[in-house]
Amino acid sequence: MKKKSIFTLIRFSQNPGSFGKTFAVSRLKAAKHAFFIGCFPKTEILGKPLTGCASRIKSPKIACKTIFYLANSVKAHRLLVYLLFLLSGSVYGFGEKIITLGREASWDWAENRAGITQISSVRRYPVLVLSSPANGAAGSLPGSGDFTGEAPDLSLSFDEKTPDSFRDSTGRYRIAVSPALEAVDRRFSRAGTGAALFSGPSLPGGAGGTSGPLIIEPQSRNALFAPGSRIRDFSLEFWLYPFNMENGEQILSWTSSRQVPAVQTPAGGASQTRHVFQQIQCMALKNRLQWSFTDFFTSPEGAARLNITIAGTSPVVPKSWNHHLIRFDSLTGMLEYLVNGKTEAIEYASSTGHEGGEVYTPIAGEGGSFTLGKFMGIMDEFKIHGVWIAKPTVQKYPLRGGRMETRTIDLGEGNSGVLKVEAAGGRVSTGGARINSEFQENGRFLFADDSELQFFIRTTENPYNWDEAGWRNFSPGDDLAGIRGRYVQIAVDFYPSADSETSPYLETLRITYLPDEPPLPPASLVAAAADGGVRLRWKNSPDTDTAGYLVYYGTGRDDYFGGDAIQGVSPIDAGKQNTILIDGLTNGTLYYFRVAAYDRRNTGGASFHAGEFSREVSARPLKGLESRSLRIIE
Repeated sequence: MKKKSIFTLIRFSQNPGSFGKTFAVSRLKAAKHAFFIGCFPKTEILGKPLTGCASRIKSPKIACKTIFYLANSVKAHRLLVYLLFLLSGSVYGFGEKIITLGREASWDWAENRAGITQISSVRRYPVLVLSSPANGAAGSLPGSGDFTGEAPDLSLSFDEKTPDSFRDSTGRYRIAVSPALEAVDRRFSRAGTGAALFSGPSLPGGAGGTSGPLIIEPQSRNALFAPGSRIRDFSLEFWLYPFNMENGEQILSWTSSRQVPAVQTPAGGASQTRHVFQQIQCMALKNRLQWSFTDFFTSPEGAARLNITIAGTSPVVPKSWNHHLIRFDSLTGMLEYLVNGKTEAIEYASSTGHEGGEVYTPIAGEGGSFTLGKFMGIMDEFKIHGVWIAKPTVQKYPLRGGRMETRTIDLGEGNSGVLKVEAAGGRVSTGGARINSEFQENGRFLFADDSELQFFIRTTENPYNWDEAGWRNFSPGDDLAGIRGRYVQIAVDFYPSADSETSPYLETLRITYLPDEPPLPPASLVAAAADGGVRLRWKNSPDTDTAGYLVYYGTGRDDYFGGDAIQGVSPIDAGKQNTILIDGLTNGTLYYFRVAAYDRRNTGGASFHAGEFSREVSARPLKGLESRSLRIIE
């Protein structure tokens, strides 16, 4: 839709009882950056009186227009006009526009996310928070530690929405579940978007005839616990949220059978073998977890086996998340149990039971499977690794935080000014079913627990060259200066609390900007025919940054592709003058004309930043006509 020149009536008076002369002031682009305040005892705009300095026309540009019209209508000594800028606060004019990200507008514009995810359980609308499953290696999550970068041998995130959808993301193991198993959402999980809820021993008739809530069986020869596998280093970890920690509750169990040489072989007879029962078991005992390894570690020649029991020393507090990791180093034979990243106990799988003896290593038997969940509580992020995890990470959120960058946002006009960026968000922590959140709007997003949001902005005129556009830090809600360009990007850095248990969240961003619109069209365009030409005259555009005028002409309505004029093809640059004789036209031909004002700025190579057309006028050059001066009709 083309803009039309609209005028508002304004009049000032020193006497509240009477008004002086009324002036017409263009108001189409009223209001850009600040305020024009006419400090008269009484002011009337559009017939509505406003008292004293409360009356305001927004924007210094319209203020200049007002003064321009007033100065050309009355003597300067009869009118006193003040331009005042407020010292605090911020009120923007009618010309600004707003782009909203988040809330009803969704976060689709938050295109680049590193360590950031979107959740819906904190506020009415989805918010952005730190992503808990982020720890470097493929498939790893908090607790996966700092290892070689090799993917886990088994990875159960429990992020699927239903138990029958639980799967090993590595594909090496098959999963079977019973009706006793349930899935819980992000509110109850430690990491990711879900966790597994166990309610004790499984119900009869579980999937595949299993006897446990969740059964894990190797289905690939590459699985670490595949039949006959000689295991070297390994690490096994999970997050646990127990409800009771009653004695005898079984967290996990691995069982298999293995053929071993018989104790005695008759002289001269054939060699004999027998089956032994292998087991790894983790169970609750006196508010602690105890691990037992039965016939799992085998001497190098395969004749001898070790039984090892290792238990934690610190109580496991019910209804709180704890990270459990047991790891084995095949070089030293050290078996180490850690809770929340701290060593609880160490044993050695060696001939001496100490460091320095002959190391016994694991061999997996036939028909082995894991059973999880003969307890009451929640488990999350169950993993097996074929490596020794040297530095387990047990924080809920990565210490390095995360970052969100919006995609390129087109403001529509080059040299647009970003006035401010507002934000709403807070911090959130979860514990069991509890969600604790704190909310604020604008200001510095630094919270008491040191969780924080940092905001950055950059602009450019060329969306394909961001390299030269540096990021600038800002505080949401503050007025911005010098942030100009057609294209803008916003970035937000998320940092967790000092203990990495709390994440900041972002609910919305509101970008308030002012397009650098081209000048208003000139008014009162008139045309007079001459011999071989047409003289045009118009009233100057009220925009103070007008650099000149472009004259468009042609032989049809709205068809301005003329090329007859001596001055050149349409459009003709008339400079800053407001009258021009278009010469060299064909007598007897009806020509149509429009004029547009322009300002000069470089927007990707364009010389002119032209505005809308004036009204259309027409004239027919005829032989014998003389060019004459024109009077603008008000």
